[in-house]
Amino acid sequence: MGFKKIKNKMSKTIIVSNRLPIKIERTNQGLNFMPSEGGLATGLGSIYNTGGNIWIGWPGIIPENETEEKEIRAKLETLNLVPVFLDQEELEGFYEGFSNEVLWPICHYRPSYAVYDEANWQTYLNVNLKFSDIIKSYMQENDEIWIHDYQLMLLPSQIRAFKNEISIAYFQHIPFPSHELFRLIPWRNELLNGLLGADLIGFHTFNDSQYFIDACSHILGTKNKNNSLQHGGRTVFVEAYPMGIDNSKFEKLAKESSIRERAETIRDNFRHRKIILSVDRLDYSKGILERIHAFENLLKEYPAYMKEVVYYMLVVPSRDQVPQYKMLKDEVDRSVGRVNATYGTEDWIPITYFYNSYPIEELSALYVSADVCLVTPIRDGMNLVCKEYIASHPEQHGVLVLSEMAGAAQELPDALIVNPNDAYSVAQSLMQALEMTEEEQSERMEAMLENVRKFNIHHWVNQFLERLREIKDLQDKELSRKVGDRIKEQMCKRYRSADKRLILLDYDGTLVGFNKEAEKATPTRELYQILEQIREDPKNLVVIISGRKHQTLQTWFLDRDMILVGEHGAWSNYPDGKWKAKKGLSTVWKDIIKRTMVKYADRTPGAFVEEKNYSLAWHYRKVQKGLGRLRAQELMDRLRYIVPNYGVQLLDGDDVIEVKNPEVNKGRVALEIYKDFEPGFVLAIGDDMTDEDMFDALPEDTFTIKVGNKASAARYYIEGQPEVLPLLNDIMNCKNI
Repeated sequence: MGFKKIKNKMSKTIIVSNRLPIKIERTNQGLNFMPSEGGLATGLGSIYNTGGNIWIGWPGIIPENETEEKEIRAKLETLNLVPVFLDQEELEGFYEGFSNEVLWPICHYRPSYAVYDEANWQTYLNVNLKFSDIIKSYMQENDEIWIHDYQLMLLPSQIRAFKNEISIAYFQHIPFPSHELFRLIPWRNELLNGLLGADLIGFHTFNDSQYFIDACSHILGTKNKNNSLQHGGRTVFVEAYPMGIDNSKFEKLAKESSIRERAETIRDNFRHRKIILSVDRLDYSKGILERIHAFENLLKEYPAYMKEVVYYMLVVPSRDQVPQYKMLKDEVDRSVGRVNATYGTEDWIPITYFYNSYPIEELSALYVSADVCLVTPIRDGMNLVCKEYIASHPEQHGVLVLSEMAGAAQELPDALIVNPNDAYSVAQSLMQALEMTEEEQSERMEAMLENVRKFNIHHWVNQFLERLREIKDLQDKELSRKVGDRIKEQMCKRYRSADKRLILLDYDGTLVGFNKEAEKATPTRELYQILEQIREDPKNLVVIISGRKHQTLQTWFLDRDMILVGEHGAWSNYPDGKWKAKKGLSTVWKDIIKRTMVKYADRTPGAFVEEKNYSLAWHYRKVQKGLGRLRAQELMDRLRYIVPNYGVQLLDGDDVIEVKNPEVNKGRVALEIYKDFEPGFVLAIGDDMTDEDMFDALPEDTFTIKVGNKASAARYYIEGQPEVLPLLNDIMNCKNI
């Protein structure tokens, strides 16, 4: 029922958030529907108000009966809004419970406030599933889904499980913490895996995006490169998109005569004293108490400002029945009362404090009237108040004092940036703001205004969605390289028609998975069976081409009558089964390289040096995540000064740094065998940098396959090592495909 016209549409955008951009009130005349004036609703209005696009979320009300629920559905349908109705128990466990008693305090660096309740987690999971079920009923194959904020962190993977090819984006409007904090959450794995169902994950700041990547790397062990993660055979991009405001709305309001008159009235009420303004929702992350203390420091350290300045503090009510918030409200009341009692006089009250919500017109007048805007959260994803203040001063007067802990500080360096916990420093910055010349105000405000105008809410929406579509195009190209039924059919056709077939196989990470203890990565019974099946066909030549020592390969495959290549080509038993070393290889370089590697291994618990006849390897697979990569990078930087003197090659592999003779590489030996054997079919599979030489050297029509979706010279890829043996089995039994 409803939205049938949408379901016939080729594609649409589905916006999903905890709350719909609507306010519904019960009145004597019935239900009253009012659109939200929030920045997100404004920015996304150009999307969900057009065509068949929709916005899914909780409508902010619990229907009293079925009739009222039908009325709400019908009205929202006309606005392209789809409700997810939640009962009181769900709201308490999902929103007030898990979202705001676990995710909010952890993401805002207040772990002592977190309450890890299993029942709330289960409710959070179930509500996310409830959202997922409703999305599925409206979703079509070519749709794109944009999910917003921390209440719905499980949703991307739930939708992905239902339709793998769907385009999914997620944006987090609050900060993301360091992995050491996030790992405190008992369900951290589920939350991270939930988000990794998205194609694009956005945060306000670069730091937040890096914290998320670090969390996935350290907690899940997810492979990352630059701003992307490899998950489930897909590349997930994690990027910073600082959110803007509807600047034109605030600029227009600031120019209206009624607003200017109201601003002048506010100034008159304070006898044209300098006005310092702050606007916050009641929350421990906003630094309200710290700000009161900083203002008190201003009066204490600079008594000349007594009676010359007033602090207009507006606090918007929020969750004041929750014990922590009620305590905060009480403490704010006491702190304001104490400062006013200590410093106030009969004709001057230092802090004018309002605990209320204001309409946007009154807020605009306050912005216009304020000489200084004081925005000092202890932790904030972005904070749009500072941008609204800037947009409200198109004449380029006014000063912004901004916390370095707010995401906006990364975009607005021309503000006076402060540490909100340093009351003395904030007081000094307030003094600087109050004394700032109009010329300096104009210079600073001009630069910030330019940024706010360019990177507005509409720019943010457009950039984010454009990037999502670019990423889907990249993923589609990746999928065209993924080994599936079509590519297997091509391989089988060539395999059946060839008189001679060459099959080149890497060992570690290809035929067997990685093991932290390298000597334990031994061949499995299944591997032996498949290799034996391949080798039994007289048309096939199987070559295991590995970086392992030739003695190790000999031990594992001694009785298998296999062609083996060790140390990337330094040793080979081709063609007669007798081991031969490549001639003319120098080892004069090994002593100094080994000393350097040992030095870094001694500094790095878990690292070790493996010496081969013609190469050295520095392994860090057993080292703590992050530390291993840091030491590896330091070692590589050091070795880059040494290797040119000896003409050796430096390789950066998977948890290993290797140095070897440049004459030794898999590409050369693979090409030598290829030219000598002259096969009609060639299959080469490998997983790391050393296999790239092999992929490069072989002819273009060769079936080269990279294990893992990474940048590669290979024509095709498979998702991981567990797919290698089934693929070989499929090729050997082509008649079944």
